[in-house]
Amino acid sequence: MEAESDLDYVQYRLKGEIKTNPPDSASEKNPITLLKELSVIKSQYQTLYAHFKPVAVEQKETKSRICATVNRTTNYKKRKKLQKQTDLELSPLIKEEKTAAEQLKSHMPDL
Repeated sequence: MEAESDLDYVQYRLKGEIKTNPPDSASEKNPITLLKELSVIKSQYQTLYAHFKPVAVEQKETKSRICATVNRTTNYKKRKKLQKQTDLELSPLIKEEKTAAEQLKSHMPDL
């Protein structure tokens, strides 16, 4: 959570700046107001992070499943090609290979 640590650092620096250089002009935005706004932003970031973390995890898992399916299907196609070239009998597909081949065919009919 690099963004959160960056926000913590900005908040720390802003607090230090307020202590060493208190606001002296009405034209400057009040640093205390900035500090409060930063706290709100940090809270919003944490809420968004918590909301989207499961999405990122699911995306990673889906990518892994897709890669595994493609690998199984590619291996099956290589075996089938090798069988044709060598005139050897191909062992029947296992359940996962059948499912992977069907899924790939439904998404990529050209294969």
